[in-house]
Amino acid sequence: MHSFRHRLLGLPALALLIAAAGCSSGDATASTAVPSPDTKVAGLCRNLDKVLPRTVDGLDRKDPEPPSALTAGWGSPAIILRCGVAQPPKMTDPKVARGDDPTSVGGEVDGVGWLMEKQSDGSYRFTTTLRQAYVEVTLPEERADDGASVLVDLAPAVKRAIPEGIAL
Repeated sequence: MHSFRHRLLGLPALALLIAAAGCSSGDATASTAVPSPDTKVAGLCRNLDKVLPRTVDGLDRKDPEPPSALTAGWGSPAIILRCGVAQPPKMTDPKVARGDDPTSVGGEVDGVGWLMEKQSDGSYRFTTTLRQAYVEVTLPEERADDGASVLVDLAPAVKRAIPEGIAL
């Protein structure tokens, strides 16, 4: 059974999480910046790459350029995953913690905590919380209705490869 439970914040914006989206590329092959985490986090990210699903929300895996075990992609416009990113500043923003920032909200999907941030281009960025590495998933605005199902598809791999804890 898949569960979506709000944690961390008051969520009148629950509909935003279910209708989520992120950074996009209309090109056949997306490109993205490759994170440069420390050795421990890079190892966790390589483990995540090995267990990521072949499809996400029915879209086949098509990794962005440049090739890296720290990035993955599905579909076009691409859903992009980056592992080993820096902690988003909004994770420590008191406005977000109080629920006073309508562009950011925290939640949990199938046992994985996420910070959702609406971007100025209409996309959404999700970043894992309380894991030993930060995993970022961006969804293009065109995939706004896919947010919850994308996170449901990715949660088992994140739980398997990235242990709970605090990323440093």
